[in-house]
Amino acid sequence: MKAIMIQGTMSGVGKSLLTAALCRIFRQDGYRVAPFKSQNMALNSYITPDGLEIGRAQALQAEAAGIEPSALMNPVLLKPTTDLGSQVIVNGRVRGHMRAAEYFRRKTGLLPDIRQAFETLAAQYDIIVVEGAGSPAELNLKRDDIVNMGLAEMLRIPVLLAGNIDCGGVFAQLLGTYALLEPQEQALVRGLIVNQFRGDRRLFQDGVAILEQKSGLPVLGVVPYFRHDLEDEDSLSNRLAKTQNTGIIDIAVIRLPRISNFSDMDVFSQFSGVSVRYVSKPEQLGNPDLLILPGTKSTISDMQWMQETGIDRAVTAYAKRGFPVFGICGGYQMLGTEIADPDGTESGGTVSGLGLLPCRTVFQAQKTQTRTEGQFNEIPGFFSCLSHVQFYGYEVHMGVTETESSPLTDCGGAYTGNIAGCYIHGVFDSAAVSGTLIQALYQAKGLRYQGEITDRRQHREQQLDILADTVRNSLDMQKIYQITEEGV
Repeated sequence: MKAIMIQGTMSGVGKSLLTAALCRIFRQDGYRVAPFKSQNMALNSYITPDGLEIGRAQALQAEAAGIEPSALMNPVLLKPTTDLGSQVIVNGRVRGHMRAAEYFRRKTGLLPDIRQAFETLAAQYDIIVVEGAGSPAELNLKRDDIVNMGLAEMLRIPVLLAGNIDCGGVFAQLLGTYALLEPQEQALVRGLIVNQFRGDRRLFQDGVAILEQKSGLPVLGVVPYFRHDLEDEDSLSNRLAKTQNTGIIDIAVIRLPRISNFSDMDVFSQFSGVSVRYVSKPEQLGNPDLLILPGTKSTISDMQWMQETGIDRAVTAYAKRGFPVFGICGGYQMLGTEIADPDGTESGGTVSGLGLLPCRTVFQAQKTQTRTEGQFNEIPGFFSCLSHVQFYGYEVHMGVTETESSPLTDCGGAYTGNIAGCYIHGVFDSAAVSGTLIQALYQAKGLRYQGEITDRRQHREQQLDILADTVRNSLDMQKIYQITEEGV
């Protein structure tokens, strides 16, 4: 087994996609490869075939590697519930809720789980591509590090340090980060990567020379900025910043403070003429063709936020005008009449929902984590277009929802008129569901959709190949293979 690690100068430099690209490249070259991230903080999560929860980025990287996602690839997942605390998931199962200070005191106790997960993967694969988190030079957080240099030292893994030139200050990013590392940490860094370069890369030749001269490290590549349609990490996603409609079909998504699994909406970006925008103020809502309430890690507090901002009233008024509304997971719970958390599983208390579906949700300690597939039932109203259409996806939630409505699907959910909701993340991903829905939205405007309809999984495969080709052509892969072979 060989391993190589991608660390970054900060969050958002592209570590996740560089890791996915290397996984796809090694796979293309005939190696058995797997991703690994010891600790991930993300609200976008995924359920493995055996019902365990990991970061969505590691699931994408596993797809790039051509293998099924496993909890071994992300032994520690932190899902923020407040600004000061997170749900802590270890080996795919909830370990509990911890405030940040408590987690930092106890995180070294997770090292045996991390080491065992890595060693189990190492026994099964030829190459492990490891992803760091944030920056390795956060001096106040370096003590007892388990995800960046502390992990690289423990497992003896060579490191490639990536910086994002599109953010500006790439010399300070790379040289400053490297300078702040301890000598034994610097010894693990075998090369630099400049990511997200716009324009003619030949114009950065002097920049490459400066980086190499001042760091004493080789620049292993300058990766160009290019547009892709792969999933982003949480709040850093540019998708969430889009507030204006730019298409024929306008899909609006409520941007909840703790929005999770917004990758559920990514499939719509594949359709020509379809615009997906994110709304955080009542005046931004307007009259979209479809409104989606997405998942959230803090349903009660986000429902209270909707009430405080007046977005709840805007959504209700929109729905009463007959426009279609679809809720997923926490968004489905919000569409109901009440959400109760009697045992403090999430944040405690009870809050009124939007009252658009005859449902009531009660939080329980047991978390539902399952992959699922099925079909929509016979549905009247706008969503009748989905009647008997097949879907696939997964569920990950704490609440149990009881409804007086007929179930939306053979896996549950509810509907009434132009309102529908269910717990299934990825419910739109199949070409049958998304294609049927987009065609219905076009027809509602007296138009006909004539563009391409592709299953999300197939589309991701195409995008991963484009990513791998771009990165392969930008990096010195011969040198990277040499580093991987030599180790530390």
